[in-house]
Amino acid sequence: MPQLVLASASPARLATLRSAGFEPRVVVSGVDESQVSGVPPAELALRLAQLKCRAVAGGEDIASDALVLGCDSVLELDGEALGKPEDADEAVRRWQAMRGRSGVLHTGHCLRDVAGSKEAAATASTTVHFADVTDDEVEAYVATGEPLHVAGAFTVDGLGGGFVTGIEGDHHNVVGVSLPLLRGLVRELGHSWTGLWAR
Repeated sequence: MPQLVLASASPARLATLRSAGFEPRVVVSGVDESQVSGVPPAELALRLAQLKCRAVAGGEDIASDALVLGCDSVLELDGEALGKPEDADEAVRRWQAMRGRSGVLHTGHCLRDVAGSKEAAATASTTVHFADVTDDEVEAYVATGEPLHVAGAFTVDGLGGGFVTGIEGDHHNVVGVSLPLLRGLVRELGHSWTGLWAR
């Protein structure tokens, strides 16, 4: 069976895939995300996922039968795409803007079959409802450093979980990879989802 390669440094994506039965090889793309701008948030997530996937799939050390998965997530709030905050001050401002409100987390997925030179891509979108957190809670959360490493400055599977009051859509998508969407991409490329499970 093909080797699954994750073109992402995200520990949450890796953990999600492992819990779903996979043991992917991780190869970080090194793509400069600033090269894509001026597009709507959902399209931005997809384009960045495609760039990351293609950069890794073209590497010399990638197995000829590999399936390479690139992902990228952004939070849409007031029509603006929010990735990882630049620093703690920006993370605080983000939370002051998000608290008590809802945003849409878009995750672009791009899966490339290296052997067949085929590619399938799509974006999953999940609405996230945020708690009306206090200034003290925001300061304490940002001080942990967690919000600085994730799109939208929050997690549902970590310390930020208590600040998310609900979601509409795929929970795994908010963590970083939509398993139902990925299953569809795997099947679109002619592979078996269960056949890729680590044995």
